[in-house]
Amino acid sequence: MPVYIVLLRGINIGAHKRMKMDELVASCVACGFAGAKTYIQSGNVVLKAPKITPDKLSKKLEARILTDFGFSADVISRTKEELGKIIRDNPLLKERGVDPEKLHVVFLPEATSPDAVKKLESLTLAPDWVRMRGKEIYFYFPNGVSGSSLWKHPLDKVLKVSGTMRNWRTINKLYEMAEGLE
Repeated sequence: MPVYIVLLRGINIGAHKRMKMDELVASCVACGFAGAKTYIQSGNVVLKAPKITPDKLSKKLEARILTDFGFSADVISRTKEELGKIIRDNPLLKERGVDPEKLHVVFLPEATSPDAVKKLESLTLAPDWVRMRGKEIYFYFPNGVSGSSLWKHPLDKVLKVSGTMRNWRTINKLYEMAEGLE
């Protein structure tokens, strides 16, 4: 069975949308997914599923979360191969002086419009960097996320599509977990 990386948006932040990871694993099992393992409490799952598109996998788990937890949560999924390409093709790693600890990727359910990308780029002020590749937005925040000029502007309003962000360490750990699941 193929391996997928599943990212939930906006869970376990503050008092809302609380979810225990063992309960999330149970929801994955109820969907027919196998070998589900979570990483930290922010809704990161690596699992195996019968061949299915990442979008269909996301929709199936979103429906299950609504049933099991009583609230909705956006789910964005990638295949192990897609995540490997995201890691290999990070355009910001090619820049001199980049600290990988300051890299982040926003995962989108779909590619956004060229106009939205231009708007995002116009809002990104030095020393922050942004690069868009397909359904991912790569960010470099040398002063941290909270110190970023961009964080004054909600991305879902700028891009007209909501995504979920993960730091570079988490992305690499999820890929390592996915390789171990094969």
